Amino acid sequence: MSSAEHEEMTAAAIARLAGVGRAAVSNWRRRYPAFPQPVGGDQRSPTFSRAEVEAWLKDTGKGDQLSTAGRTDTGTHRVEQEAPHSALHGDRLPEEQREHGVANLGFAQLLARAMVALLPRTTAVGRPIEAGFTEEPAVLDPACSKATLLMAVADRFGDAVKLVGQEVEELDASAAAHNLRSNAHGAPYEIHTGDSFLDNQLDAYLGKAAAVVCEPPLDLPRWPADELGTDPRWVFGVPAPRDSELAWVQHCYAHLRPRGLAVIAVPPRTGVQPSGEHIRAELVRSGALRDVITLPKGMGSATDTEFCLWVLQRPYDAVATETVRMVDLAGLGDPADVPQEFAAWERLFADAHSTIFRAVPRRELLNGDANLLPSRHINSHTEASPEDFLQVTDRLQDMYMRIGQGLPRFATSPKPAHHVYVTFGELERAGALKIRSRETTPRAGDLLLRTLGRPPVVATGSAEDDIGIAQVIEIDGTRLDSHFLATFLRIDANALPVSNTLGVLSREDLRRCRVPRMPLPDQRRYGDAFRHLQQLEDVLTTLARTSTHVIKQTIHGLTTGVLAPEFTTSQHTDEAEPADDETRDL
Repeated sequence: MSSAEHEEMTAAAIARLAGVGRAAVSNWRRRYPAFPQPVGGDQRSPTFSRAEVEAWLKDTGKGDQLSTAGRTDTGTHRVEQEAPHSALHGDRLPEEQREHGVANLGFAQLLARAMVALLPRTTAVGRPIEAGFTEEPAVLDPACSKATLLMAVADRFGDAVKLVGQEVEELDASAAAHNLRSNAHGAPYEIHTGDSFLDNQLDAYLGKAAAVVCEPPLDLPRWPADELGTDPRWVFGVPAPRDSELAWVQHCYAHLRPRGLAVIAVPPRTGVQPSGEHIRAELVRSGALRDVITLPKGMGSATDTEFCLWVLQRPYDAVATETVRMVDLAGLGDPADVPQEFAAWERLFADAHSTIFRAVPRRELLNGDANLLPSRHINSHTEASPEDFLQVTDRLQDMYMRIGQGLPRFATSPKPAHHVYVTFGELERAGALKIRSRETTPRAGDLLLRTLGRPPVVATGSAEDDIGIAQVIEIDGTRLDSHFLATFLRIDANALPVSNTLGVLSREDLRRCRVPRMPLPDQRRYGDAFRHLQQLEDVLTTLARTSTHVIKQTIHGLTTGVLAPEFTTSQHTDEAEPADDETRDL
C-alpha cells in the first residue's frame, strides 16, 4: 500500500486540493453523509484520509480539477505578484508566497484562475488532426508579465501542457521564468523577452497553440499600427491606433490551432468603441467569438480595473454557432464567487438566471453597432407588477418604523470609567484563552480574527465561520465573554499597523492587545450591549442593501413604463410627530 493511501489531511488541505474555500468543505461535511469521516486529529482540527477524500471528490464531481491537475502536497501554488527581485536568485518562492486557497487569493490570481477554468479539458490533448502528432500541446501568454496566468495553467493541467510566454519587460520576464521554474508540476516552459507586436518570439506557434490566455497591458495609449498595418495577423481588420486591445485579441487568435481556445481580458470600452465596430462585427460574423463575460470591478492585476473576458475559438470543420453567450457578473459582491472551475462555468452556462446570462443571436449583434457589452443584451431586473412595488414599499416602511422604535437608549455613566487593562498574552498565560492557527476548525463562541482588515467576530457555528480566518481564539466561557473581547479588541486592533498581505494582526501584535480587566458579570453586561448593537448594525446593513435594490428596481419600472412618474410620500400625522422637546436633544 502506498504512502499516499495512509496520508492524512486537514479540512484546509482538502479545500486547497479541490480549489475551493474552507466554507465549501464545511458545507460538504454537513450536507453529504457519504463525505469521509475523520481518521485522526481532534475535534478542533480533524484529519481525513487523502485516498478517501480524492475518491469522494471524483465520485461526486466536486473535484473537477483532479482529472487533469498534477498532484502536489499542497494543492495549487500562487506566484506573489509583487515578489521582490531578490527572490529571483533562489530556487523556489518563499513559503509565505505560496497559495493557501481561494479565500486568500489576490484579485490577479482570482482572474487568472477564472480565465484558465474556461479552457476545456481537450486543451491538454494532442491536436485532433494528423494521426501520430506527438508534440505536447502548448498554452501561450503573449503578455505574461510575471507568469501569473501561466502558473494558473500549470495548476490546472500540470505537466500535460507546455507553457510559453513573452514579456517586453526584462525584469518581469526573469521573474516569470523563475516562477515557472519553481512551480510544483514540472511543466515544460519557455519565456521570451521582446515586444509581441514588433518582435513576435512566438511565431513558431502561429496556428498551433492549444490555447492562449492573456491580460494585455492597459497602459498602451497606441499600438504600432503604422509599422504593422499589413501584418497577416489582423484577419478581422486592422485596428485603429487607439484600439490596442483589438490588436491583442487578433494576435492571440492568430496563434490558435483548429478548435483552440483563447481567453483575453479586455476593458469594457473595447466592446463599444466606434473605431472598433468593424472588427467586432467580423469577430461575430465569422463565429470566432464564443463568449463575453463581464467580471466584478477590481478583478485583475491593477486596482479598480474593470474587465470583460472575450472567449474566442478558431472554427474548424463546423458551422459557426448561432449565438454568442453573454454573462454579466458585474453585480457579484465578492470576486471570489466568479467560477474557478471548468465544471462551474459549464453549470453557469446551462443553468444561470436570465438576469445574468443570455445566448444572444449573432444576427442581433450585427443589427446595430456590434455592441459587445453583456449589460446591453441582458435584462438584469426581474419584472415586477405595480402591486409588487406597493407591497415592498409598505413592508420597508414598516421595517424602518420598527427599527427606529428598537434603537437602544443607554444610561449615563455616573462617573467616567478608569479601566485597568490586561493583555491577550497575559490572558493566554493564565489559561483564559488559547490563540490557535487558521487551520483550526472554529466552534460557536470562539473569537475569530478575519483577513483583509475585517473586524473580529464571534463564531456562530455556521459555515460562514470558515470564511477568511486568520486566527482562532478559543475562549474559556467561565472566565471571559466573547462579545466583550471582540468589541474591545476591535478598538485596540484598529490602532495598530498591519504590514502583512493578509491584512491581519500577527500573533505577537495580538498578544500585546489589551482589554479591560473586570469581573465576568460586568463583561457580560458589556457583551450583551455589544451583541445587540452588532445585530442592529447587521439588520441596518441588510436593510440598506435591500432598499438600494428596491430603488433600482423602481427606476427600472419607471423607465420601462410599469410605473407612472406621479408619486406620493408618507407624512407623519400630528399625533405621530415628536414634540419639540423630544427632537431638541437629538
